[in-house]
Amino acid sequence: MIINTNQDEFKNDLYDIMHLYYPDLVLNEEDGVVLTHELILKDDIEENHFDLNGNKYSEQAILPKFRSELKKKRVIKRNIKLSLYKHLVNITGKTMPWGSLTGIRPTKIGYELLEDGVSPYFIKETLMKNYLVSEEKARIVANVIRNQNCIIRNEKLVDLYINIPVCPSRCSYCSFISSEYDKVKDILPEYLDNLVKELRAVQKIVSEKAYVIRTVYIGGGTPSVLTSEEFKRIFNEINYPISEFTVECGRPDTITEEKLKTLKEAEVTRISINPQTFCQKTLKLIGRNHTTKDVLEAYKLALKYDFSVNMDFIAGLPGEKFPTFKKTIDTAIELSPDNITVHTLSLKHGSLLFNNPPDTDANVAKMVNYAYTKLTADGYKPYYLYRQKNQIEGLENIGYAKKGKVCVFNVDSMEETNSIIACGAGAISKRVFYIDNRIERLANPKFLTDYNQRIDEIIEKKFNFF
Repeated sequence: MIINTNQDEFKNDLYDIMHLYYPDLVLNEEDGVVLTHELILKDDIEENHFDLNGNKYSEQAILPKFRSELKKKRVIKRNIKLSLYKHLVNITGKTMPWGSLTGIRPTKIGYELLEDGVSPYFIKETLMKNYLVSEEKARIVANVIRNQNCIIRNEKLVDLYINIPVCPSRCSYCSFISSEYDKVKDILPEYLDNLVKELRAVQKIVSEKAYVIRTVYIGGGTPSVLTSEEFKRIFNEINYPISEFTVECGRPDTITEEKLKTLKEAEVTRISINPQTFCQKTLKLIGRNHTTKDVLEAYKLALKYDFSVNMDFIAGLPGEKFPTFKKTIDTAIELSPDNITVHTLSLKHGSLLFNNPPDTDANVAKMVNYAYTKLTADGYKPYYLYRQKNQIEGLENIGYAKKGKVCVFNVDSMEETNSIIACGAGAISKRVFYIDNRIERLANPKFLTDYNQRIDEIIEKKFNFF
């Protein structure tokens, strides 16, 4: 796909809108699709002119007075994307649930509206007007923001993230930089040695810079591939007075009573047990070597030790139609975990499914809508929301929580309201500067071997970064 525009800084934004309707098109590739765009600014008038393979469209917008050039640029970009979106709706006859809104965080727009003085009660209407977001999705954004009452903006308040990028096997939908256990088990002891070294460096950073650790989150990968003794090595380096401590256990076949005892002794408060589906046929198809019975047994054990439990599910898995997904959600509600997260399948580069996508006639939107309606009716509140590229039908991921059971780390991470000190291979630290309204990131090497070889460099960079 070729995009010709007199405003090159907006070329990627134009492509993002085109990608909603034509996901197979590759930017700057000669495939016969040519989009021409011209932006004309006349005083307080913005004109956008489009030509998509002979299909022409033009639209004008009146620009208000702006307090800054940044605000002006944002509105011009918004109008460009909205105009192209309208053009594609006219051509295809199809609307998108999120309208012209792209990017991973729809709530970011909601918070920007609040900063601009828009009443919380008008967030929904503004999203519908300015981005043509559907009423249903706009209402979800407003509800999520309403439920995010745990946000505290303080530059000294930080979260600690620890990455264990190892899994028992690779799921067909996964694109994370995560290694299969059998392939890295020989270098895993060295990795844990270096992870402990990095965590000890973090203790010095926290002490010297007077940071306060708010939450701890151990993710991956599948951290529960570790043994109890390996977990203890990590836990020995976490000595902070925190009220939320999460460990992603993920695969139920990696969960044992001994490990749960170890987690409980370390004062872990929350774990994830991620069935993804309660259909045994689908589990086998996506490469998960556990049974639905394993999920139920792991969950029963978790309740025995009084953990708050999250369960992840995916809408749009290969071979699944609405009745199968409905049964999964109904089963989850019967189990009644504190948190339920519903993802829409994303066909990610690097995943096995990317080159072998599932059928697209499964009506995934109906699945996601059912989950929202059923979960909220049962008392679950949507508290965090994000989108990914290549998600089926342009949908989203939503985290739901019972009253008082919001995962603070998820909100801090998704809304980028607090700095995150991240340790381990593939972990990305984030530093939030409130006064300057900017965020800086520091990424550790992705692979275990690189991490092991560069641990001293990693620690030095972390000291300089924080």
